[in-house]
Amino acid sequence: MDPSTLPLIGLLITAAARGIDALIGMLDPLTGIASAPLVIAAITLVVRAALIPLDVRMVRAEGARRRLAPQLAALRTRWKKRPEELQKRTMQLYRDAGVSPLAGMGSMLAQAPIVSVLYLALITGTLAGEANPLVGYTLAGVSFAQPLAGAVISGGAATVGALIVGGVVVVALAVAGRAQRRTMLALQRGLPAPELPAGMAAMLGVLPFVTIIPALLVPLGAAIYLVVSTLWSTIERPALRRILWSDDEWRPGTGAP
Repeated sequence: MDPSTLPLIGLLITAAARGIDALIGMLDPLTGIASAPLVIAAITLVVRAALIPLDVRMVRAEGARRRLAPQLAALRTRWKKRPEELQKRTMQLYRDAGVSPLAGMGSMLAQAPIVSVLYLALITGTLAGEANPLVGYTLAGVSFAQPLAGAVISGGAATVGALIVGGVVVVALAVAGRAQRRTMLALQRGLPAPELPAGMAAMLGVLPFVTIIPALLVPLGAAIYLVVSTLWSTIERPALRRILWSDDEWRPGTGAP
């Protein structure tokens, strides 16, 4: 089924695809073949800039949870054999401190429909019966509608280009993941150690790198969005912590990393 024919969703997909195509056309005389990736990158930056208020809320909530870490550890020790009571008292502690446990999800949830529309706009071959112009845009021979992994596996003419672009994507996300992991470990120093199920600690260690896999499996246009958004977060979050956190919020750790 052609998703562009669905009510409302079809309008959003068509508007997104044609709007991106128009922006690429405007930029093309200046930047040529770089126009398409630059437009996707610019859209990502605009979206992330618009979401700064949600990121501010998330960082403030993160700092508040650091202040509460010793109290949360005491609750876990006292009520670990009564999980219902532990949950009740934990939520009460959050309410008393004015902290929302869901504050950290705001930016992610807000981006979900945007990424979904972009994904559908890239993979839809036709828009209400007409050819989707985004499918024709390429980077190093790889269509914006084609995943990098798929271009490599197919063994066609785009394989070399896919390997090059894929290498850049993997390196960029690996560097961002390493920076995020170092920050995460630095922020954990001095905090009460959480009680984690077996294997969970190892999973948390690789969590900053998991974006590499979807970046290779989604259409190239969406992968560009993912890379730029991840790099934004890698720079933005430490900056907001330095601006927003009080001394009490840094104190459970070892100071600003």
